[in-house]
Amino acid sequence: MVNLKINGISVQAEEGTTIIEAARQAHIDIPSLCYLKDINCIGACRVCVVEVKGARGLVASCVYPVSEGLEVWTNTPQVRKSRKTTLELLLSEHRKKCLSCVRSERCELQKLCKDYGVDEDKFPSTEEIKPIDATSAYLVRDNSKCIHCMRCVAACNKQNIGVIGPRQRGYKKTIGCAFEQTLDSVACVGCGQCVVSCPVGALYEKNNVNEIWSAIENPDKKVVFFTAPAIRATLGEEFDMPVGTNVEKKLPGAIRGLGADAAFDMDVTADLTILEEAAELVDRIKNNKPLPMFTSCCPGWVKFAEHYYPELLPHLSSCKSPQQMFGALLKSYYCEKNNIDPDDLYVVSVIPCTAKKFEVNREEMQNTVDAAITTRELAQMIRAAGINFETLPDSEFDSPFETASGAGVIFGATGGVLEAALRTAAYMLDGNFSGSDFVEVRGIEGIREATYNVAGTEIKVAVTSGLGNASKLCDMVKYGNAPYQFIEIMACPGGCINGGGQPIQRDAVKNSIDIKALRAGVLYKIDAESEYRKSYETPIMKQIYEEYFGEPNGEKAHHLLHTSYTARGKY
Repeated sequence: MVNLKINGISVQAEEGTTIIEAARQAHIDIPSLCYLKDINCIGACRVCVVEVKGARGLVASCVYPVSEGLEVWTNTPQVRKSRKTTLELLLSEHRKKCLSCVRSERCELQKLCKDYGVDEDKFPSTEEIKPIDATSAYLVRDNSKCIHCMRCVAACNKQNIGVIGPRQRGYKKTIGCAFEQTLDSVACVGCGQCVVSCPVGALYEKNNVNEIWSAIENPDKKVVFFTAPAIRATLGEEFDMPVGTNVEKKLPGAIRGLGADAAFDMDVTADLTILEEAAELVDRIKNNKPLPMFTSCCPGWVKFAEHYYPELLPHLSSCKSPQQMFGALLKSYYCEKNNIDPDDLYVVSVIPCTAKKFEVNREEMQNTVDAAITTRELAQMIRAAGINFETLPDSEFDSPFETASGAGVIFGATGGVLEAALRTAAYMLDGNFSGSDFVEVRGIEGIREATYNVAGTEIKVAVTSGLGNASKLCDMVKYGNAPYQFIEIMACPGGCINGGGQPIQRDAVKNSIDIKALRAGVLYKIDAESEYRKSYETPIMKQIYEEYFGEPNGEKAHHLLHTSYTARGKY
């Protein structure tokens, strides 16, 4: 530990800590645009500059390490003048369409410009309207708003994808794909971590809100929504509720308030996925089929495997994701039961993920979901409808898809899919198995592994999230060094609770609290308090199989609820 002073306040910090990190211990936030904890730390934007005793000129606090006796000032006239000038220079080449920007009021540049009282016309505008890349089914890049902070590039590299980066140098520099390729022509997996890392409106999801409003207004369409498990742990943040607020009981009323005919809970098909996936795992174990088996409910991870590890595709579970299972269930079982023409049913999924937008358009999925919208898009619709979300009375999801198990809820956190599947697979292997919690696979960081003995069968499992970690596990399997039977991978670090479609928190929040852990805690609390904790226990699961599918992994279930994958190549 070293002793230093920041604005006259005595601070103790670990040696090697940077000034920007040490300042938080003195309850001082130093502004920045390029710095993002655990993602990017390059000292490029110069907004975080501070004065250091003995230093020649101002220094970038995000890369300057603390040392014994260091004295720092973060709020001198020289510092404030430098930051204001830097912001004004950034605005001279930034497309200032703030009123219509998706990041308006949640933009770091906008906030800092207001805080420092900048003159947006101080320097002659060199704004150049650059082409917008809207070629992919899930992301849009607008380089006219890019401030070259490199956070999206760092996020993409951390995911071990690296399909975007700087092109040219100096004043001509832009961020994009190599050789002027578009997003739809490179091996992007659609995880959206670049979007949640961007401090401005240069990256955002492909918006489907207008087409959903059109469907709601169409008298010939019956419009139904279903919401993914992680949405209840995050949507409240869009309405300034604290991180870690559970809004499950407000979701159905908000959706019906939009004019939808019904609001369903996707946790139900998370349970359905578990029954199918657990049955597939047991079949693979008993009949010496390819092991380890990977979970397949994360479309970002699936696309990553298709691009970068096509030789491992036989190891992926053939189960569709809960989103696509729900679409298939609604356009078959639900329509038949309610005498609805499937063409008249408009199905909307609310998801924490941008990759799900790509999944909706996969040829293998037979167009069972009509539109997928992110948490942010749902919040946009709620605000546009004039719904006061915070004061909504509690309500329930609509029948028959209103009751799910706690196992279905924890799908939204890394490790949750595997834990949920183990609860059911253990029962299938040993009907007397009564355990519910496999806590060894819980957590956020790194690769977690565990071994369980069920009915005399030793099951070794591994869990990870973030595609950098996924590459390590995939290499182990590829080269025969993985002793596991079952592996869960989620593309986004922390799982769906940290998906690319989730609410974007201020940098000051992201850099100071563990958002992923707080959101995941919501799901585990719901699970612990659930009436049903195993997927096979819920009334709707029993009803669906008795009335329609027969048995998990049976012929009818396999036809509607399973799929195949496509080797895509890296370039």
